[in-house]
This record gives sequence, C-alpha cells and structure tokens, in this order.
Amino acid sequence: MKNDIILAGVGGQGILSIAAAIGLAAVNSNMYIKQAEVHGMSQRGGDVQSHLRISDKPIASDLIPAGKADMIISVEPMEGLRYLPFLGENGWLVTNITPFNNIPDYPEADALMAKIKEVKNHIAIDADALAKEAGSSRASNIVMLGAASLFLDIPFEKIEEGIRQLFGRKGDEIVELNLKALRMGREFSEKNR
Repeated sequence: MKNDIILAGVGGQGILSIAAAIGLAAVNSNMYIKQAEVHGMSQRGGDVQSHLRISDKPIASDLIPAGKADMIISVEPMEGLRYLPFLGENGWLVTNITPFNNIPDYPEADALMAKIKEVKNHIAIDADALAKEAGSSRASNIVMLGAASLFLDIPFEKIEEGIRQLFGRKGDEIVELNLKALRMGREFSEKNR
C-alpha cells in the first residue's frame, strides 16, 4: 500500500493542516510517512505545494517523481492544474473549484473547469460552499481532505481520529465542525466519483 500525494494551493489555505491530519491518520494506522517541506510563498497569497508520501513499507525519498503521484489535493483550481505533470496515469485530481484570484491574468473559470474535466479521474468540488454549510468558511481545506479521503489507503475512522487530535486543543465545537466538514467532503466524492 502506498499513497503519493501532492498538496497544492495558496498560502493561508490550510495545506499544512491537511498534511498534519493525514500524517496523524497514517501514524495511527502504523504506516510510514515522509513529507517534503512546503515550497513556495507561505505568506497569504503565494502559491505553495508539498509532497506527502505514505506507505506500509519504509520510504526512501520525500519527493515524488513526475508522473508518479497517486493524487493531487488542491485547495485552488489553478494550482491543481499547475502540478498535473506529477499525476500518475491512474491518479486522482481532487480540487476545489473556487479560485483564489491573486494575479492579474488569472484564467477564466470556464477555462479552468474545461482543463479539470480533461483529467480522467477528477473530483471538482465547491469546498468553500460546503465549508460554509458546515459552519465555517475556514474549514474548506478539511472539506477537501474529506473529498480526497475516498482515494486514500487509510481507514476513514483514522482520518476522523486525526482531525480530533489536530483540533482537540481548540475545543469540542471546533472538532465537531471540522468532522462535519470532513464528512461532507467525503459524501460529495462518494456521490460524484
């Protein structure tokens, strides 16, 4: 079993929280994990990406070769498309459809969606809308994790446990909000796979 995942987005969108939740779930499942440091502008508004590798066997490198990623989890549509050269032939692109329009020549939404639809295996989700429905627009990254969880080789209960660990110090209300966001993302992927 292995999952090689590219996390992509814009600084401030919660990529590190996604990585931390997956990492906790992997460790709780007795798996090996390696993560490359986040590359890019970590200040709000700059593009960021990270490599996350999970396996039931020891992992030699923290970097994923081009064409070998099992999944790209993108909290921003253009950033997901930027890392498509890393995606394997049968890999999944799981992307938020809400753009973070931070550059003057940002592509048209229709053009982005057309490119996303060209990817054989994709989930395109309005994570921002689902996060608001769950109770907080800040939980869109956890909606994305939920949507991606269907394609991870980690039991969903372990991902829920990772969410409890990650947000536990913030209180039960925040934990429950994030669990709701996680489950809403998962349900979307189950229905739209």
